[in-house]
Amino acid sequence: MDKKQQFQELVKEIKGLKTDKMYLNDFFLTWEKSDDELKAVWDVADALRNLRERNISTKVFDSGLGISLFRDNSTRTRFSFASACNLLGLEVQDLDEGKSQVAHGETVRETANMISFMADVIGIRDDMYIGKGNAYMHEVAEAVEAGKNDGVLEQRPTLVNLQCDIDHPTQCMADALHVIHELGGIENLKGKKLAMTWAYSPSYGKPLSVPQGVIGLFTRLGMEVVLAHPEGYDVMKDVVDVAEKNAKESGGSFKVTNDMKEAFQGADIVYPKSWAPFAAMEKRTNLYGEGDTEGIKALEKELLAQNAQHKDWACTEEMMKLTKDGKALYMHCLPADITGVSCKEGEVDATVFDRYRDPLYKEASYKPYVIAAMILLEKFKDPAKVLEELEKREQDRIMDIDKK
Repeated sequence: MDKKQQFQELVKEIKGLKTDKMYLNDFFLTWEKSDDELKAVWDVADALRNLRERNISTKVFDSGLGISLFRDNSTRTRFSFASACNLLGLEVQDLDEGKSQVAHGETVRETANMISFMADVIGIRDDMYIGKGNAYMHEVAEAVEAGKNDGVLEQRPTLVNLQCDIDHPTQCMADALHVIHELGGIENLKGKKLAMTWAYSPSYGKPLSVPQGVIGLFTRLGMEVVLAHPEGYDVMKDVVDVAEKNAKESGGSFKVTNDMKEAFQGADIVYPKSWAPFAAMEKRTNLYGEGDTEGIKALEKELLAQNAQHKDWACTEEMMKLTKDGKALYMHCLPADITGVSCKEGEVDATVFDRYRDPLYKEASYKPYVIAAMILLEKFKDPAKVLEELEKREQDRIMDIDKK
């Protein structure tokens, strides 16, 4: 099947999916979306990539802003959001709160409206503090909704969660699309075992949102999902409850274990990465709210010592031999803590990481298209028709002077 035929098949699938509730709405958590809506994101992402690979412009906006707000460091997600906005024809403007009037006490409602006069989408990463990030995103969404209803804003910018304290939907949706392609189709994920495991890191305070996002999403796909971590490194109970419910409804399974080897045994996919215990993240949030810098330093020291007790939780060559045929797909949201490369001892052996380097980069490459798909579905009522019009228009992305 050539690229054009693949595109037509994707459009046909999108036409059969119910996506009307995504229109002029936001994307906060994957488990708030229907199966059709998730499938639409993956299909639209593939369709946009198909058009770009065929040198067809996918600009659906002639002007407008994508507002980028990152309250945590980022490489892949920051550039993926910028790439996604540019792919659709939007320009990106970063909101640096330190250089804004937020530093002088400007309210969330005021800031949200002031940045949104010509904005079509707002992307936010706020993942550092339990109970804060997702709530802040909802506050921004409610503020711009009020601005539109009150006649302040001509259009209501929709919001994309670029990582919060609960979920990392753009990462996990990109991870899933990677797996779908690696296994040859979404129907091939049923019954496959995925091990989402904690792994040792010499750094402190990594967010819970990736492991939570993974168990909250992949249990939707009929997979056998195992969450493994040392005792005390629990994730949010609410998300564990979501994963258990999803697994039951999809015909898959979900299990929590304190044994990394058990999780790796016979696994088709492994996703070993570090995260901070939920209880510790809650404590850090409280200390931050109290302005207790000394308490935060003491907690950091305590957690680093706790991490050091579990250096055997690493994705080694020996661990990989336990997986199915010793060839499980290794995944990571990056950057990984690579033993002997980025740190003395870390999450993964250098030889394992090097063997999977190309697949890891491919995994990351899906994120710009996933974000672009989320935006397109939020801004257009009939995504299939938009895609068809883009192909029909056949505007070169890069001018082809030899084209006849």
